Amino acid sequence: MKNCESIDRIIQVNNIDIGKNIAKLRKSMNIKQTDMVARLQINGIEISIYSYNRIEKGTQNPTVSFLFTCCHILECDMNTIFNFKTIK
Repeated sequence: MKNCESIDRIIQVNNIDIGKNIAKLRKSMNIKQTDMVARLQINGIEISIYSYNRIEKGTQNPTVSFLFTCCHILECDMNTIFNFKTIK
């Protein structure tokens, strides 16, 4: 059971590399890691450059609010972050 201080986290699993997808999107928009962290902080996400770097490397799990804010900054949707392919 979670207490009110718990934070929902997305667990990066072997076949979905969320951090690498975020890094790829960030780089495609020519955004430096430090600039990405600043944008996240401006949008209310409390994160350090160290934690952000760990998320991109896949050694730290991102929160749902982190992912949502990344989508806003990177102008994409969750499917892009998770690299889901739509089936037609």
